[in-house]
Amino acid sequence: MKVNEIFYSLQGEGARAGEASIFIRLAGCDLACLFCDTEFNSAAEFSNEQVLSKIKGFQSNWIVWTGGEPTLQIDEKIVRYFSDAGYKQAIETNGNNPVPSGIDFVVVSPKVAEHVLKRNFPNGCDELRYAWHSGKEFVPNPSITAKHYYLSPI
Repeated sequence: MKVNEIFYSLQGEGARAGEASIFIRLAGCDLACLFCDTEFNSAAEFSNEQVLSKIKGFQSNWIVWTGGEPTLQIDEKIVRYFSDAGYKQAIETNGNNPVPSGIDFVVVSPKVAEHVLKRNFPNGCDELRYAWHSGKEFVPNPSITAKHYYLSPI
């Protein structure tokens, strides 16, 4: 997989805020949001084994797949590999693609049309996290259900 960075930190937002997590930021995205803070030019190719070797020393059993757009690279085989290694897994996605089965906590930060969300998340998700621009009138009208709802200021 193409990885921008792997780091250990506390989850900074949402329902899991404050929980120790291993962030695996993957390269590439299928959208081009103006406010995106991810740099995509310094990605390196990693095997599952190389990622596992790098994260074993971190004091957390939670992986957060983020990006870019992680659904472009993460599949059920990768999820199963890290699950079998003892890790719980969260994913932060733009909602444009379905999430592979086996993910323990799904965060959708919708940046696509509502009909796409309905198709990709017919059973909802764990967390809807809307990006909100200061000064922009915004009234969320979610088309999918979630256990938690948040606004993330840009």
